[in-house]
Amino acid sequence: MKRIAVFPGSFDPFTKGHESVIENALDLFDEIIIAFGVNISKTYAFDTDKRIAHVKKLYAGNPKISVVSYNGLTVDFCRSEEAKYILRGLRDTKDFEYERPIAIANKKMANIETILVYTNPEVSTISSTIVREIYKLGGDGSLFVTNFADLV
Repeated sequence: MKRIAVFPGSFDPFTKGHESVIENALDLFDEIIIAFGVNISKTYAFDTDKRIAHVKKLYAGNPKISVVSYNGLTVDFCRSEEAKYILRGLRDTKDFEYERPIAIANKKMANIETILVYTNPEVSTISSTIVREIYKLGGDGSLFVTNFADLV
């Protein structure tokens, strides 16, 4: 049976921290689906199509990684893709406290296991929120996002 993981998020933007989660988890799975959850009530700093194209370009040469968007519950999307795992990144204990109850709910709803993977230490302080603030205030996010110019 194929080990398929879904790495869900808004990825507004997809940072070097997200990249490190993929890098650290790649050997654990046969396939990783980077899944952009679409939330119509959320306002994004970066255009959704550009964000998806940006990540597709990052992983264009890797047959184990696909990049898609989805609507609705993550567990429903996982079922549709026959994924038994949800991949999530951890930077610190605060991330763990946020992810834990979601993982338990997903396990109860759909028997899908959440795999928590640490980011590399050198990128553990990067967050999409910080990058959005830097961008909104006219700063350059290229220290934190590979090929940042593709997003702007």
